[in-house]
Amino acid sequence: MTNRPRASLGRVLDDLGDTLLELVHGDADQPAELGGVVIHDPVDEPVLPRHALVLGVGLQDPAAITQLLRDLGRQQAVGLVVRSPIAADDTITAAVAESGVALLGLTRGASWDQLAVLLRSVLAEGDVGVAEPETLGGMPSGDLFALANAAAALLDAPVTIEDRSSRVLAFSNRQDEADTARVETVLGRQVPQRYSRLLNELGVFRELYRTDQPVHVPPLPISEGEFTIPRMAVAVRAGDEILGSIWVVVRTPLTEERTQALCDAAKLVALHMLRIRAGADVERRLRADLVSTALEGGSGAREALDRLGLADQPLVVLALSMLTPAHQREAATETDVHDAAQATERQRLADAFAMHLGAVHPRSAAALVGDVAYGLIPVRADRADGEENAVRIAKDFLDRIGDRVTATIGVGPVVRENSHLPHARAGADRALRVLRTNRGSQRVARLADVHVETLLLELRDLIEARGDQPTGPIARLISYDREHNSNLVETLRAWLDAFGDVIAAAASVYVHPNTFRYRLRRLAEVGVLDLDDPDTRFAAMLQLRVLPPARKR
Repeated sequence: MTNRPRASLGRVLDDLGDTLLELVHGDADQPAELGGVVIHDPVDEPVLPRHALVLGVGLQDPAAITQLLRDLGRQQAVGLVVRSPIAADDTITAAVAESGVALLGLTRGASWDQLAVLLRSVLAEGDVGVAEPETLGGMPSGDLFALANAAAALLDAPVTIEDRSSRVLAFSNRQDEADTARVETVLGRQVPQRYSRLLNELGVFRELYRTDQPVHVPPLPISEGEFTIPRMAVAVRAGDEILGSIWVVVRTPLTEERTQALCDAAKLVALHMLRIRAGADVERRLRADLVSTALEGGSGAREALDRLGLADQPLVVLALSMLTPAHQREAATETDVHDAAQATERQRLADAFAMHLGAVHPRSAAALVGDVAYGLIPVRADRADGEENAVRIAKDFLDRIGDRVTATIGVGPVVRENSHLPHARAGADRALRVLRTNRGSQRVARLADVHVETLLLELRDLIEARGDQPTGPIARLISYDREHNSNLVETLRAWLDAFGDVIAAAASVYVHPNTFRYRLRRLAEVGVLDLDDPDTRFAAMLQLRVLPPARKR
């Protein structure tokens, strides 16, 4: 156990050191609380919170590391992480001493993505609001890393805590004493599939979830002639629910006393995992309330932005919505099961969105408000490309989630005064509505990109609210089509969309050009339309755009 502050650099090294991180130069016992985790981008310098821990992805040149250390010192960063091994260089040592920024090395083979996730999980406690630290069983509430280290000390062996899917939630120190399989598991935050398959075939998981006693796991083959060190595993339960498991690398059988300690540790871990789950729900609701209050404006907006750490800086608003396929929308009218599944998927998407924005900007905020997930991203005051960067961030997120979920993102204008946030939200909502209505290939849009389309949709809303009906030539064509089961309105729409190109318009409705020309002459006669008059063409095009398509009987 350690008495270091919850979010200090020293605490990070206590939790993640040996296996992932090593202190190369500098002081790990700095009293400053870490303000966030930032990925360094030499092309697009991010906004750094105070006391940031910066991940120097791809940095190897000593000169570049030296320059970055000095820059980070001016921005009051706490530490810089680069890939090990780090070349011995006097200029780097001098830059660390001059800047006060500690230099850490990331173990070769470890993923930057996994490190970022681990760091944010370590720093997540107290991210929103201010609350006194809680304890469960004498341990900081929800601190699974502290629990893993405490269990490792009691059992005198390296420990991992995993969920039902064999994802590593926390691990203790001394993992270097384990085998290759354990190191690979910790670095990847997941038990490798070949090992989990063997465990399943041997019936280990079945036995593990059947009993509340530790289960012995025999050595498994790593390679020809090489086997893993034996394990002891125990399920983590909350009543009848299996929350996860604890795995201990043991070279010799556990004594009766240590076996009981492992069972007791499982009970304590269950309490902390339940606390984490409950705390995540509470934090999610709190963040949603803060984001919603900030976007609505009013007297409480300033306080909400203060608690989110976003007050007094330019912001851009993103609005994310999940699209539902047509066949699922039809099924939703028949059962409520679909609605529950959609709500779960929507929340999962919003959580992924929040994580993505947090990786880009540590002080960004995102939450699900109703059916839309809103993101608030801070923008540098000296940059004029805030909207373009927001579009890039949105596209990158949608590319990352792939085709598993169909979603669109509307990007509002940058606002430099927090009181204008409702205007920015309205802009993002208007752009999002166009994307949801058109259902085309475009998945991200700024309000400026679809401004005309938003005006047409709002005009359509006005017409529907008034109950206006088509008039003039369009009304005559609709009436004629209904009486004669013809396609004059479709013909006119195709001709206008093709800017009078008969060949292209005929191809779009799958008729011969001569047939199309005949229909064109016929619709001019029936509708009393002068197709050579630009005002007449514009009036017809506008009515066809804002009025819903005519339905055949």
